[in-house]
Amino acid sequence: MSQAANSTRALRRHLRAARRALGHRRQQANARAICDHLVRMHMLRGAKRVALYVAADGEPDVWTLLERMPARGRRWYLPVLRGHAPGRLWFVRHRPGEPLRPNRFGIPEPVRRRRHIQPVHALDLVLVPLVGFDARCNRLGMGAGFYDRSLAPLRRRRHWHRPLLVGIAHDCQRVEQLQPQPWDVPLDAVVTENGTYQG
Repeated sequence: MSQAANSTRALRRHLRAARRALGHRRQQANARAICDHLVRMHMLRGAKRVALYVAADGEPDVWTLLERMPARGRRWYLPVLRGHAPGRLWFVRHRPGEPLRPNRFGIPEPVRRRRHIQPVHALDLVLVPLVGFDARCNRLGMGAGFYDRSLAPLRRRRHWHRPLLVGIAHDCQRVEQLQPQPWDVPLDAVVTENGTYQG
């Protein structure tokens, strides 16, 4: 394994530990502040098809957006593992109160699928969890590449600008600089408890 790969793995471990070390109370307070910023964001208020995620491992929990933002034609989606395309995600419509079940990583996914599945390019906005980020909105993910592979078609887009990609993080996950990789899709913004970073 190269020195750069070892350095990236060490950085992931450090940032995940920093996120967990905040403790449950601070994580909740940060999540409330992040949701406060999100509900005021023009790009989210105007989005009709929005993907969010179920928080795990100390990630900021944005689930209250389902209650705080009036529907007004908005539909919410959650990522699900694609069985026939390993390493990639579909996005499935979810309504508050509908059942979820854990996937093989223990992360809850919608039970109902079929006609509710959307590819990423059909969404208006995707809230993306991350391990680390810099002020230019470069993202460091968990390392498994699920979001990278699922968002890869967006690197080829020429004439449309959706979905917008908004990273969600605690501010302690910000680093001085990340070196983007060829497969990375840039984020449009990152929202933390302290505010919004624009890409």
